[in-house]
Amino acid sequence: MQASSGDRFVTTFGELEVVNAMGLRIFRKEVSPAQAQSSLIEFEKDLRDGVFQLRGLTDQVLERAHQLSRQTTAKLGTRTADLLHLAAALELGVDCLYSFDLHQRKLAQTLRLKLN
Repeated sequence: MQASSGDRFVTTFGELEVVNAMGLRIFRKEVSPAQAQSSLIEFEKDLRDGVFQLRGLTDQVLERAHQLSRQTTAKLGTRTADLLHLAAALELGVDCLYSFDLHQRKLAQTLRLKLN
């Protein structure tokens, strides 16, 4: 991400995903509660400092997700969460999608989005 020069967006859905991911990592004993809390504090600081711009899920994002579902799910087995992430990226006009999720990356490649 350090090499990117454009705006960095996180949707409210993505924000929820970060919070939930930290809870899951605690549950799986991958991190301590203190480590997860520290990561969340840093993420919230990045939001406040403008490292990431927080955006809501608009009706246009939801409609795009519906379209993507009709176009891709029967072929790729696309999950709803991935549809929402990719629809938001497309509606925000991003140049590059930052994701480590293999399902999201597969869908992004199908849509010809540049990946990290």
